[in-house]
Amino acid sequence: MSGLNSENASTLENAMQLMIQTFHKYSGNEGDKYTLSRQELKEMLTQELGNYLGNAQDKDAVDKVMGDLDSNNDGEVDFTEFVILVGALTVACNDFFLEYHEKDEKKSDKKE
Repeated sequence: MSGLNSENASTLENAMQLMIQTFHKYSGNEGDKYTLSRQELKEMLTQELGNYLGNAQDKDAVDKVMGDLDSNNDGEVDFTEFVILVGALTVACNDFFLEYHEKDEKKSDKKE
């Protein structure tokens, strides 16, 4: 990634770089600088994914996300676990988009 700048990078490369930067923006504020603690995860969910996840203020919701992501049960979310979250949300958004698009096409077909 050295030497990669936004001007020369592809859209996907920029997206990857943004994921890395976003993770490290929140990791290491407390404890291990390469993982997200429960509080760091909550802050990241609220600030970065609020439009997709709704109210991340709900402690039970944050605990559920943490439990689902923390595959090695160390009480923290590492970068791999973070990527799984972003990937799963991206798949869900794509599924929603496809479903919405199909409904929209059916409406258009009925009008013709």
